[in-house]
Amino acid sequence: MTIRRVMPDIRTEAVQESKDFYNRLGFEEVMDLGWVITYASPSNPTAQVTFMTHDATAPVVPDISIEVEDVDAAYEALGGTGAEIVHPLQDEEWGVRRFFVRDPNGKVINVVGHR
Repeated sequence: MTIRRVMPDIRTEAVQESKDFYNRLGFEEVMDLGWVITYASPSNPTAQVTFMTHDATAPVVPDISIEVEDVDAAYEALGGTGAEIVHPLQDEEWGVRRFFVRDPNGKVINVVGHR
């Protein structure tokens, strides 16, 4: 299974403060959907951090996002193991296919692929 990137997802109500802080560190905004904002390193675009006030379709904010090449294969690999699926596999209107799963540490993982 090919992993494309891993990034922390930080729940926040301090959106503007987070923008200012990470801009000063040299990050650039690469996505802003209002409820979720992602910043990336200009020199290493897979070095990213995401801030979320909530999730638009899921019941929780994930702790980590892992972008994979084949999200359906990842879902199949975890689906039969007894892992808790927190948010079902689905296509989202912003161009991704994803699901949330709880890892053995209790952390919610957003497993995502771009369409």
